[in-house]
Amino acid sequence: MTRIVAGSAGGRRLKVPPKGTRPTSERVREALFSSLEALIDLDGARVLDLYAGSGALGFEALSRGAEHATFVESDKRAADVLKGNARELGFANVVIANRTAEAYVLAEGEEFDVLFADPPYAVGDDELAKVLRGIVPRLAADAVLIVERASRSGEPAWPEEVESLRAKRYGDTAVYWGQVRSDG
Repeated sequence: MTRIVAGSAGGRRLKVPPKGTRPTSERVREALFSSLEALIDLDGARVLDLYAGSGALGFEALSRGAEHATFVESDKRAADVLKGNARELGFANVVIANRTAEAYVLAEGEEFDVLFADPPYAVGDDELAKVLRGIVPRLAADAVLIVERASRSGEPAWPEEVESLRAKRYGDTAVYWGQVRSDG
């Protein structure tokens, strides 16, 4: 069972796509958001959840005060689950883009304050680096990037505009933090 940890929708359940996704565990989300809220104020933030799956990260951000979330998910069934979760939670301030992360970052669009990227473990380092480079022009000054990977994958290759902040392991999952340089 996947639940929202805290905020306006705290305790509410999220449906999970039938296969092909691995939602971020409640323990990892709780630690991640505790650290995130110590770093930035989520109130009014615009969030991008790449490789969204069930949307657990983006919905958690909305529950904790983010103004808007865009979910990018290439799998049609997962995108349908995202739509259902948004409806069930009562969040109207969402956009669900049923396309690949690679295609999404190449399009022009809104600016984001927080980026969550939880790609499938099969997404290679070069592919992820390309996606991160592609999204940087759409990130606000001082935007925070949070990338979840298998511990064995190692830290992502951050674009030159992004400073590595920290890494934290949770069993076979690792969470990597970066921030757009204010002079970048």
